[in-house]
Amino acid sequence: MTAALMAAAAGAADLPIERVFASPPLSGLVPQALTLSPDGRHVAYLKPRADDALRSDLWVEPVMGGEARLAADSLAMAGGALTEAELQRRERARIASARGIVEYRWTADAKAFLVPVDGDLWLQPLAGPARRLTQSAESEVDALLSPDGRFVSFVRGANLWLFDLEAGVERPLTTEGAGAVTYGQAEFVAQEEMKRMTGQWWAPDSRRLAVTRVDETNVQTAVRAAIGSEGTRVSTQRYPFAGTPNAVVSLEIRNVDGSAPVAVDLGPDPDIYLARVDWLSADRLLVQRQSRDQKRLHVLEVDASTGQSRLLFAERSKTWINLHDNLTPLADGRRFLWTSERRGISQLMLWDGRGMQPITRPHVLVDQVVALDEEDGLVFFTGFVESPLEKGLYKVRLDGRGAPVRLSPAGGWAEAVMDKAGKVALVTWSSPAQPPQVMLVGRDGARLRYISENRLEETPYAPFAANHVLPRFGTLKAADGQDMHWMMLVPPGLAEGARAPVVFEVYGGPGVQRVRRAWGSLVHQHLVRRGYVVFVLDNRGSSNRGVKFEAPLYRALGGVEVEDQLQALAFLKSQPFVDPDRVAVYGWSYGGYMALRLLTKAPEAFAAGVAGAPVTDWRLYDTHYTERYLGNPAVDDAPYRAADVTVDAARLMRPLLLLHGLADDNVVFDHSAKMMAALQKAGRPFETMVYPGQAHSIREPALATHLWKTIIAFLDRTVGVPRGRT
Repeated sequence: MTAALMAAAAGAADLPIERVFASPPLSGLVPQALTLSPDGRHVAYLKPRADDALRSDLWVEPVMGGEARLAADSLAMAGGALTEAELQRRERARIASARGIVEYRWTADAKAFLVPVDGDLWLQPLAGPARRLTQSAESEVDALLSPDGRFVSFVRGANLWLFDLEAGVERPLTTEGAGAVTYGQAEFVAQEEMKRMTGQWWAPDSRRLAVTRVDETNVQTAVRAAIGSEGTRVSTQRYPFAGTPNAVVSLEIRNVDGSAPVAVDLGPDPDIYLARVDWLSADRLLVQRQSRDQKRLHVLEVDASTGQSRLLFAERSKTWINLHDNLTPLADGRRFLWTSERRGISQLMLWDGRGMQPITRPHVLVDQVVALDEEDGLVFFTGFVESPLEKGLYKVRLDGRGAPVRLSPAGGWAEAVMDKAGKVALVTWSSPAQPPQVMLVGRDGARLRYISENRLEETPYAPFAANHVLPRFGTLKAADGQDMHWMMLVPPGLAEGARAPVVFEVYGGPGVQRVRRAWGSLVHQHLVRRGYVVFVLDNRGSSNRGVKFEAPLYRALGGVEVEDQLQALAFLKSQPFVDPDRVAVYGWSYGGYMALRLLTKAPEAFAAGVAGAPVTDWRLYDTHYTERYLGNPAVDDAPYRAADVTVDAARLMRPLLLLHGLADDNVVFDHSAKMMAALQKAGRPFETMVYPGQAHSIREPALATHLWKTIIAFLDRTVGVPRGRT
């Protein structure tokens, strides 16, 4: 602890829940969406405003130091209301509550930015006034710059458009889109589950684009009633429920001159997923085609002139294939980098035109390829080498010789972006004791300077930091012998022999890691200061541990996670400072499902439970996520019946608080409504709180405060805080 923090310790303030969600953010105004300019001279990023943590502006500064300046003021560009398509796209990207500038792109000459704001497009030079490109009733969605900087492509309505920056005119590239058929836009499951947010890809020479055609004619239509405080907005959404038809997605090559499109051969089976598209050269592209059951991923090489395709290789799994964005072409237009789990862990490989050559060893888990320097034969990636709890930036030789070299600080969690040549990196790093800071790091690992040092004693959290509680970490052995990591925060100053209540926070689902050596939740800090122990376990199925750790969830959602969490509960109750009769379970989304599952499968294990936005019947969720783990219910419904939490509603014995946003289009309110009906039919009492107009995440400060005040009041009533604490 620094001298400044030690001096503040005696008068350290409590941490009110209202302050946790207020502006300025307690953890500091941390830059987001960091990029390096194409010429390597500037750093750009989005930074929240001090008076509104959800509104961001665009900032820029010289790479090697100099004054940061406001490049684009979101308030000066503010426009009208967003269309439903853009609102849904933002929800898929988990930025539904964000305001102002939420994305931007450098022009190829590094002299300007393409900036979408409130549905319209602007061109903002590094110096000088912004140029407005569009001003239409409909939002311009997914705007991209052509590699040569001449065109901006974007989706408006159901079609893909081009804006010619030299001529200052726009025109549609496709005109056939209408009704259930759209061009250039990713369908629902691509955005929500596959993390493919676009349906258009520019060729390197800017002469043509690969463009999706999405036909949702046979996709079921769900009526969404977004119930708000000032009325209800009723809309329809094409939503592919598990076991029902998906959108039919095809791919075309469209020339910017408007000549006839070329259809890409994706094979005879239309019931597939278009997972990824990458240009290998100006004339060839690579298409990743995933089977409906997600056990096969085919990488196709496509001739852009004819649309003909051939299979390069296939990935296969007995459970499912995890998608990634690590395909990185080499300069020869033939070889490319790839990551594969065929050896049980995400391993970096080189496709040499004939086969896969491993670059990293099987004990190194590669998360993301961030840069490639062919001249010096180096690949830069983020991943896990020393510990599953610490993510770092590493470099490794392209020829696979030698071990990875860490470039980011040890003992924490790093995310990174680099220039294309891998000369410098922008690393966002945090630890349990240090809020996120952004540093410029050289390829030798030397820190060149801070973009945002964000020292703890200089953040708005400083008045509260003297009482900051660091988490304890540990492991438990699962039934199959694998290590499961846990994290626990214990109230300081507990009297000898005192036993504290517990908030047992659970997520439990695939694709997520909650136990990390990173800056943690300030809600946890509030709870521990109220006298609660906070406990989190990453059960089997959690991410970043490899295939063996994830696979037990296959066809068994709601089974192995419950087993692992109950094992953790038994361990927790054995601790001398824990009151075994006052443990409450809390979870949101999949965690909400898990809270209900634990309360009904082990009715006497917990004293109370809080379930937020829970999945309750997996038949109500989408195809790509649900069928990946439970299979297709149209073929075999048994895993769905086994995972349905509503059928066990009569087993609920403990107090329950059920929470949900009434405009949630991810885990729709039907899930909670079905659980409510089942509980009422079974005669089981419960408490509920709904949030009009709110989607899956509730981030507005006033509403987030209300949400947590509601939860805390419920916890205090049902499991209580130790005597003498408030």
